[in-house]
Amino acid sequence: MKTGNYSFHITLEEPAFLPFYKGSTFRGVLGHALKRIICALKHTSCKDCMLKSHCAYALVFETRYARPAPKGDRISDAPHPLVIEPPLTPRQTFARGDSLRCNLKLFGEINQHLPYFVYAFEQMGKLGIGKQVNGRRPGFTLTAVTLKDTCLYRKGTDTITLPDTLPETTLDLRQQVPPVHQLRLRLITPLRITGREKGPADLPFDVLIRSLIRRCTALLNTWGQGEPDLNYPELARKAAAVTITDNGLSWFDWKRYSARQDRKMFMGGLTGGITYTGDLTPFMPLLVMGQTVHAGKNTAFGLGKYTLEIETQ
Repeated sequence: MKTGNYSFHITLEEPAFLPFYKGSTFRGVLGHALKRIICALKHTSCKDCMLKSHCAYALVFETRYARPAPKGDRISDAPHPLVIEPPLTPRQTFARGDSLRCNLKLFGEINQHLPYFVYAFEQMGKLGIGKQVNGRRPGFTLTAVTLKDTCLYRKGTDTITLPDTLPETTLDLRQQVPPVHQLRLRLITPLRITGREKGPADLPFDVLIRSLIRRCTALLNTWGQGEPDLNYPELARKAAAVTITDNGLSWFDWKRYSARQDRKMFMGGLTGGITYTGDLTPFMPLLVMGQTVHAGKNTAFGLGKYTLEIETQ
């Protein structure tokens, strides 16, 4: 599955107040801007639009209509081919001239639509982000878009360069990896798992693995080369034998306002660190892929980002 991890560099044009967690802010304005510049049938819903399977907005934000889940998949709706990684600074008050970076991960064929996302970010700057001040939201300027050390777009030019090649995200549990018997997983952004939205502040290893299997296989089946061949019963059995030896997780309460649904939505999740001990080697390819695609629910907002600290023998 082709994976592009693009960095969008912006400079604020005026003072701004942004929420503590900024994923919802960037995701909401991006969706609004992308629809404005792409939608050709503005009075038709995405569900009923004849262009939905070719529309970058519908494919990314209305995925369940534009790209039905592949036949035989274990999920009802195909996953969004996008992960937003917003600025993770805890700062909420910003001055004119402050710079921020928002990362955008695109999966599969959606990378071909990168120019639309660049233009959408330019339009986001005109729409503004964050809390309204004097009746309008503070604007920003898109100064550059980069892919690692390569500049794909720079302010003042009319050229957007598509990368010649992109990394391939794959999942092969048969690959040889060094033995791992203990690791610490650090949740950088809140992790939400179906059925555990308000549960205890713990994360059994088998619960994590089942969530990662669902997400990773669904992404590969929809946006990659198809579902990998996994022995699900064997993985579940081995995952259940892994134990928690240190739990530093806590519950992070977060709510956002959904303009589309016109209501507040509670989207709390787990943050902090947790240490697992046992035979972790068979799960390393899955855990490594999860670092790229995130885990759990609401990954389009940037939730479920984690890092691994591995102790090998």
